[in-house]
Amino acid sequence: MPQSPAFPVSVKGVARDVRGRVLLLYNERDEWELPGGRLESGAADGGAPPDESPERALEREVAEETGWRVEAGPLLAGGVWIYEPVPGRRILIVTYGCTVLTPHQAPKLSHEHAQFGLFHDHQVPQLVMPDGYKRSIAAWGPST
Repeated sequence: MPQSPAFPVSVKGVARDVRGRVLLLYNERDEWELPGGRLESGAADGGAPPDESPERALEREVAEETGWRVEAGPLLAGGVWIYEPVPGRRILIVTYGCTVLTPHQAPKLSHEHAQFGLFHDHQVPQLVMPDGYKRSIAAWGPST
């Protein structure tokens, strides 16, 4: 029996610096996004282990993309949604609030993004980014 296509899953995190600013990354689609990425199923040759959970995958991805160590916290209200970044390509986004374990460390830019930014909540509505990310940022406010 042929398998039906499956949605890729991307775990994202709302992480804030010591001043309460949210960390965002600028991508190749000329929009801002939350740090995170896909869950790893593991290498067939055993070279890379699979992620043990979505939370550990998010912690790994944030560290790879920004240098920040985080602890993935609660799944955010309104933080699970379907995104279509390009026509015909749909992704299930799962968003967590994060506690930054290295709050005084400046983020580092990886090869995956053009730049990073730290934004106060009042700046977020004007940014070019999907509404699902904006809802997640509002759900994990600076006083959360």
